[in-house]
Amino acid sequence: MANTEPEERRPERPAEEDGTAHLFRAVGKQLKVLRLRMGMSQKELATATHCGEDLISAMERGVRTPQPEFLELADPLLRADGVLIAATDDVREAQKRARTRHPEWYRGYANLESQAVQLYVYTNQSVPGLLQTEAYARAIFAQWKPLLSEETIEKRVADRIARQQLFEPWPSPTFSFILDESVLLRPIGGKDVHAEQLRRLLTIGRMRTVQLQVMPLTRDEQPSLDGPFTLLTVKKQQVAYIEIHTYPRLITVPEEVRVLAVRYGMLQTEALTPRESLALIEKMLGDR
Repeated sequence: MANTEPEERRPERPAEEDGTAHLFRAVGKQLKVLRLRMGMSQKELATATHCGEDLISAMERGVRTPQPEFLELADPLLRADGVLIAATDDVREAQKRARTRHPEWYRGYANLESQAVQLYVYTNQSVPGLLQTEAYARAIFAQWKPLLSEETIEKRVADRIARQQLFEPWPSPTFSFILDESVLLRPIGGKDVHAEQLRRLLTIGRMRTVQLQVMPLTRDEQPSLDGPFTLLTVKKQQVAYIEIHTYPRLITVPEEVRVLAVRYGMLQTEALTPRESLALIEKMLGDR
């Protein structure tokens, strides 16, 4: 049967081309075999390594990159006799090339995002990629038009989830997210996926490095009717990024960046406070 998936406007280099995806899957499989041999559950390993159970699951499935520090900690716990530690150098090298996992047109932004010390995101369409659950991301790509192949969907989900490692190092960047209330009301993926995504927002929103706000639909002033945008501070320089129908634009002209920075400040003023925003999300979950 002929491949009916149309070519993208911009060429994409698969993660498999440089071997990074294969490496992460292989390490994840090793991790699972060693855990099961020890008779440990994912929850028990998560507790012992001071991380989340969902992170252990994602690493074992190859959709999250195992950090070298995690492998060094897990090796003696799983009595791996140095097997996991031996992979740390290869994992570090693969992380350096992680930006090639993304579509070519997106790699410039992905590279800057990985270096950002401050990241401010406003969205009015869907939950930002950095905050998406795996199921929500899969639902997004499954709806993509023209339709994507299953292989492409899985690759993009893995790439998107891998970006969320930005939250893990300490000190991490400073994050601010402003979500239009319509984003929270749109049940992408169905009832269960929607509920899981709301819970994910609560988890991230309670982090000390994150400020999450909701722009209520009842506001009679909306400073960014032009659409979503992102502000990044990299090496003391602030830049902006906008994307419409996969057409990206990285803005570096100071005057243009300043306009969006002022607009973001106005959004922060009009939006609910972080505490009010989390309370609204909790109420949405309770009303389900």
